[in-house]
Amino acid sequence: MKIVVAPDSFKGSLTAKQVAETIKEAIENIDGGVDIVTKPMADGGEGTLEALMTSTKGRIVSVSCIGPLGETVDTYYAITNSNIAIIEVALVAGLVQVSENKRNPDKTTSYGVGEIIIDALDKGCTSLIIGLGGSATNDGGLGMLQALGMKAFDENGHEVGSLGENLHEITRVCLAGLDKRLGNVNIQVATDVDNPLCGEDGASEVYGPQKGATKTQIHQFDKSLDLFSRLIEDEMGESFQYKSGAGAAGGLGFAFLILGGQLISGAQLIAQTIGLEEAISSASIVITGEGKSDFQTLFGKAPGYVGNLANKYDVPVILLSGIIQDDDKLHEVFTECFSIVNEEVTVRESMERPKKLLYEQMQRVYYLSGNIK
Repeated sequence: MKIVVAPDSFKGSLTAKQVAETIKEAIENIDGGVDIVTKPMADGGEGTLEALMTSTKGRIVSVSCIGPLGETVDTYYAITNSNIAIIEVALVAGLVQVSENKRNPDKTTSYGVGEIIIDALDKGCTSLIIGLGGSATNDGGLGMLQALGMKAFDENGHEVGSLGENLHEITRVCLAGLDKRLGNVNIQVATDVDNPLCGEDGASEVYGPQKGATKTQIHQFDKSLDLFSRLIEDEMGESFQYKSGAGAAGGLGFAFLILGGQLISGAQLIAQTIGLEEAISSASIVITGEGKSDFQTLFGKAPGYVGNLANKYDVPVILLSGIIQDDDKLHEVFTECFSIVNEEVTVRESMERPKKLLYEQMQRVYYLSGNIK
């Protein structure tokens, strides 16, 4: 019997790789004869780089760059043996890098993302895979584009800074200085959202609050992003701000679109890169999961994508997550759904000892499911 284990991370508790390894260990300690294939997943946010590197040969590149608050930070990206750079925005300009009391989109920047792209180009990379989720920014990619050579000016003709608040000063842009090498690089952008840049479904309105934006800031950023995008679109003679995903990561989606990037489902991109469909096609059972599962799991999230792949090949699929909500909806995709939280275990306790609880619940699920045979 072959079991494919393809979970996302339990955010704040366990990485996708740790979840997969814990599930594998729990089953093997009951049934040593089963063939277990681990395929850690992600959907473009936290854990994207690790998920790709688990199944892709390459090396980690340590680098110093400008962090989300404009300070120098030490971080990393990866380069595969086929010269593909894998860059996770959450590790460069991520919300997790900013304490709650400092979250303010006026004071954050995406500049470091551009610096890492330059570093990858300098090292000869011919393709980029960008994990777009989890950003602390709402600057429309202003900082990143400046690092790549774009100039932005205020009404007095002075160059503006690279923080979110500088977006409100821009009256003119010049794209002529963008690094020419970008025209010869394939850019794939992994995202799990399809929001446009502006409007009631845009970056500021939908995701601004979690980045610390007040109602006044949300309105101001929406107006400034609209003007910024129109200035760029006038230069390029093409519209981008209403395209699906332009509002991802505080408008970084828009910035990558103008660079010729292709925005695709993060779960789809990662699944294709790690050969998930091929593994599932010959599986007897599939197990996936995440920290919290609800109806949103079915719309672009990694476990939902895994579940749909399993359904394509009529393979039973089990969802094992930290917390389960909207159980009826989830059963439309998943054969069985289980949570590691129950009457005896609180959410707080599950965050404190997730590996032990996951291990124990997986063993119970294995027995309850008739050894999944």
